[in-house]
Amino acid sequence: MIGLLAHTPDDLAAGNFSHSVSWSAIAPALILMLGGILLLVIVSVFRGKLSSGFFTAWTVIVAGGAIAAAIPLWHDVQEDGARSEMAGSVGLDGFSLFVTGVICISVIFAALFLDGYLRREKLEGPEWYVLLLLSAAGGVTMASANDLLVLFVGLEILSIAVYILAAMHSRRVTSQEAGLKYFVLGAFSSAFLLYGIAFVYGGTGTTNLVSINIFLADNVITQNGLLLAGLALLLVGFGFKIAAVPFHLWTPDVYQGAPTPVVTYMAGGVKVAAFAGMIRVFVVTFGPTYVNEWRPMVYALAVLSLVVGALMAIVQTNVKRMLAFSSISHAGFILLGVLASSDQGTAAALFYLLVYTFMVAGSFGVATLIGRTGDGRQNLGDYRGLGRSRPGLALTFTVFLLAQAGVPLTGGFMAKLYVIGAIVESGMTVLALIAMLSAVISAFLYLRIVVSMYFEASTDSADSEEPAELSGPPVRIPKLAGLALGLALVAVLALGIVPGPATRVAGDATAELVPEVEVPQ
Repeated sequence: MIGLLAHTPDDLAAGNFSHSVSWSAIAPALILMLGGILLLVIVSVFRGKLSSGFFTAWTVIVAGGAIAAAIPLWHDVQEDGARSEMAGSVGLDGFSLFVTGVICISVIFAALFLDGYLRREKLEGPEWYVLLLLSAAGGVTMASANDLLVLFVGLEILSIAVYILAAMHSRRVTSQEAGLKYFVLGAFSSAFLLYGIAFVYGGTGTTNLVSINIFLADNVITQNGLLLAGLALLLVGFGFKIAAVPFHLWTPDVYQGAPTPVVTYMAGGVKVAAFAGMIRVFVVTFGPTYVNEWRPMVYALAVLSLVVGALMAIVQTNVKRMLAFSSISHAGFILLGVLASSDQGTAAALFYLLVYTFMVAGSFGVATLIGRTGDGRQNLGDYRGLGRSRPGLALTFTVFLLAQAGVPLTGGFMAKLYVIGAIVESGMTVLALIAMLSAVISAFLYLRIVVSMYFEASTDSADSEEPAELSGPPVRIPKLAGLALGLALVAVLALGIVPGPATRVAGDATAELVPEVEVPQ
C-alpha cells in the first residue's frame, strides 16, 4: 500500500512501474537476523558438542560482519547520496548506518561480558546470544525505517527479545520480576505508539515518512488535533524506550533486577535504537513543518530527565540503581540534540550515543564483575576498598565514572560539550544552563562511588571489619571481560582526546528522507 501512494491510478492500472529491491541495502539487519537463526540451526545439529565460547565468538563475528557490511554502504551513500529501498519502507542514509554500527558495538560488548557471566552463574546456552542478535536486528530496522509500521515492527522485534533476556536468570526472582515489569510496561508503551501511528495516518493519510513529509510541506492543516494527538502518543512510546521522565519508572527496578550484561545492552543498544527512531520521526519527518508543535513536549521531557535523573541518582545506595538514574540523566542530554532539530544537533546526539555506549558498557561491565556469583553484590558497600584489592579495576571504573560526569580529556566531556553547543546555537540558553547544573549534581554521584572505592574501608557488614575481598568470594576478571573493559577504556579516552574522526563521521551521518525511484517497465 505504501509503495502505491507514489503512483497515479493510470500507472497502477497499466502496471507501468515496479519497485527495485536491493537486498544489500538491508544487509546489516539480514546478517544479524540470519546469524541468530543460523546459530539455532548449528546448535540443533551439534547438540551438546559446542562450548559457550563458540556462542560468544559467533555473536562477535556476526555483529562484526554487520559492521563490515555497513562500510561499503556508507561509502555509497557518501558518494551517491541517500536513497529509499524496499518499496520506500527502508531508508539508506548515513544516519541509519552510523546507528547500525553503534548497536553492533553494544552487542559485541554484551556478548563479551555474557561469556564469563554465564559460566559463573552456570547458565551456559545459545539462547542468550540468539536473542541478542535478533534484538539488534530489530534495532537496526528501527534506525533505517522509512515507514511508521516498519518502525513499529522493528521496535517489537527489539523489545520482545529483551523482555526475555531480562527474565532469563532462572534462579533469581528479581530477574524474573524485572522481565515481567519490563514486559507489562513495554506493552503499554507499544500500545501508545501504535495508537499514535493510527492517529498520524488519520491526519495525513499515510504511514510512510517520506509521504508524510511531502504532505505536510504541500498542505496547510487548519484542524490538526488528530495529528497533534498522534505526535503526543508517539512521544509517549519513544519516551518509555529512552527512559525519559515521567516514563522512566520501570528503569531502576529493571536495571537492578536484570542480568547485568543484559543491562549493558539495554542501556546501550536499546536506547540507541529508540533515539534513532525518535530522531527519524520527530526531527527528520516532522521537524521542517511541525517543530513548534512537538518541541515544547520534548523540552519538558528533557528538563525533567536532567533534573530528576540527577537528583534521584544521588540518594540511591545500589550502584546499578545509581547507574539507572544516571542513564535517565544522559537521556536528557541526548534530548538536547533532538530539541536542536538541526544537522548540528543530530550529529551531536549521534556522537553522544557513541560515547555513551562505551561508557555504559564499561560501567555495567565492572558491575558485572563486582556482582560475583548470584549477581547480588551491588550495594555501594560492596565497592568499598576496591582501590586496594583490585586497583586496576577500580581505576578503570573511575575513568568511566569521570567520563559520565563530563570531566575533560574523556569522551563524556566532548559529548556534553557538543549537545550543549547545539542547543545554545538553537537559542535555548536556559535549557543549556539547566543541563550544566544537572551535570554538576550528577558529579556528586560519581565521586561518591570513587570515594567508596578508594577512601572507605571494605566490609561485608556494618558490624564486621574484615575486608570483603577476604571474607567473601573474590572478584574474578575473565579474559573476555577484561578485553571488553580495555577496549571501552581506550575508546572513552580516545574520544575525549582525539574526537575529530568520530565527530566528522557523526557529522556526515545525515538523516534524510528520499522518495524511492520507480523503475519503468
